[in-house]
Amino acid sequence: MTTDALVLDAAAQDLLFREARTANTFSDEPVTEEQIQAIYDLVKYGPTAFNAQPLRVVLVRSAEARERLVEHMMDGNKAKTLSAPLVAILAVDNEFHEELPTQLPHFPQAKDLFFTERPVRESTATLNGALQAGYFIVGVRAAGLAAGPMTGFNAAGINKEFFADGEHSVLAVVNIGKPGEDAWFPRSPRLAYDEVVTTV
Repeated sequence: MTTDALVLDAAAQDLLFREARTANTFSDEPVTEEQIQAIYDLVKYGPTAFNAQPLRVVLVRSAEARERLVEHMMDGNKAKTLSAPLVAILAVDNEFHEELPTQLPHFPQAKDLFFTERPVRESTATLNGALQAGYFIVGVRAAGLAAGPMTGFNAAGINKEFFADGEHSVLAVVNIGKPGEDAWFPRSPRLAYDEVVTTV
């Protein structure tokens, strides 16, 4: 391993990556608003194109909202989504460009120069929202929690149920909490460096 080549200490590397797993069961320990705010206040610094920051997070805390969400999950994801201490719907704001004049102050004209067409906004939002979703998952791990990200759901149903304005699109649903009993499937293989990295 090349752990010595990294500035981050080995324990932090393990927490964020090597020992971190996708949880399938969770304990009853609650996830607090303070924990989620701390996660966001860390991961908001991850880069996005044009500083677009299209990710929007809906925390599903009420039993009524949880039932509405579970209706749209694939069967294999329903029980764990019902039982997780907290569930977050990660979506993108396809009207993110409205924030650019304040979030990209050195280039405020980008809003009208690049993002007047909805398909361009949607593709930009999806790519950069996916980046932010990855940051969010690492942030959950940094808080000492486990994340169970899922894309097995009826996206049209979730969009209609939770984003009726038509301006947002769901990316992922993430169960969050301390892992419970038998939380992990066996670790799946990972491609080796030489299978992924080439030099030109």
